Amino acid sequence: MKSRIVSTFVFLGLGVLACAGGNTIKVGLVAPLTGEVRTFGQSMRNGAMQAFDEVNAAGGLNGRQIQVMVRDDANDPEESAEAGRQLIDGAGVVAVVGSVSSGCSEALAARCQSARVPMITPTATNPMVTMPPEGRRDFVFRACYIDPFQGTVAARFVRDSLGAVTAAVLYDSENDYSRGLAEYFITAFTGDGGTVVNRQSYPDDQVDFTAVLAEVRRSSPDVLFLPDYYNRAGLIVRQAREQGVTAWLMGGDGWDSPKMPAIAGDAIVGGFFTSHFSADDPRPEVQAWSDKYEAKYGQRPDAFATLGYDAALLLVEALRRAARPEPADIRDAIAGISGFPCVSGSVSFDASGNPIKPAVVLQYAAEGQRYIATVAP
Repeated sequence: MKSRIVSTFVFLGLGVLACAGGNTIKVGLVAPLTGEVRTFGQSMRNGAMQAFDEVNAAGGLNGRQIQVMVRDDANDPEESAEAGRQLIDGAGVVAVVGSVSSGCSEALAARCQSARVPMITPTATNPMVTMPPEGRRDFVFRACYIDPFQGTVAARFVRDSLGAVTAAVLYDSENDYSRGLAEYFITAFTGDGGTVVNRQSYPDDQVDFTAVLAEVRRSSPDVLFLPDYYNRAGLIVRQAREQGVTAWLMGGDGWDSPKMPAIAGDAIVGGFFTSHFSADDPRPEVQAWSDKYEAKYGQRPDAFATLGYDAALLLVEALRRAARPEPADIRDAIAGISGFPCVSGSVSFDASGNPIKPAVVLQYAAEGQRYIATVAP
């Protein structure tokens, strides 16, 4: 077992230390606070902490403060599973929020399901997290939509809004999120009459895509779909433009990071991606959330912060509804949530523990991200 796990015990609200003798509700939070996708984890943690902090500042739940114990999994599935073991077996948490990526969340979900402790992942979109081949993990839920929907939205957008009839698809063969989203996009795109003229995978450690992109250029696709995280997608986008690829650029929610323009440079301008949230959404609840997040953290919230906030709100609602703050009762309360108002949309859970909610399409402009459209399920 690798040993990069960072243990942080976070006591939120002014009354927590005084209540530490047993008048607290312990919950865990697992996120990649270091490593390649640390901006995702840091945003998710900030959003979740905002929600828990608000509850504690308002007096907690029935007079009990929420004690949040944070673990850094560095986006490593083994460390995510170990974080779950520490939180459940060692700290005795009654529920877990996390992790961020699908691979880590799947490992954490297996641990939580085995221990029968409820878990809500804010951002893991691969269906395997809640529904592996062996069947439904009934203690595992998510606050985000899943990749079959996201892939369909991306395909529908490039077909209907961009008029694309041909596509190239590049994806990481070793990443569950990247590989799965590529498959769902291809299925939806070809099912709607499109043609995939170039489909290639690459290993997780590849950084030079010159040869791959030369093939893409020769195939002359209308759109290049890149379902990967910002650190890799940014490299490919920059190299694609350097290699003369002129296709529309389309990605998934892994593109949503303030680091993306820094990595891709001007090449990302004009690129579209699917996401869960836009700070430009005029709904009052979105603007109120964005303003208070910016006041606390000095920047507008991204989708990962927002989904962290929503996941924490869903857990708090379940804690309010549960007959007792015990794992089985909390699980039942989460499953019973319907029409609950979150920042990213009203949430009702389906039989697989997935929320039924809309997606948004965003575009990178010279001045940053801009909202393009909302797509309902």
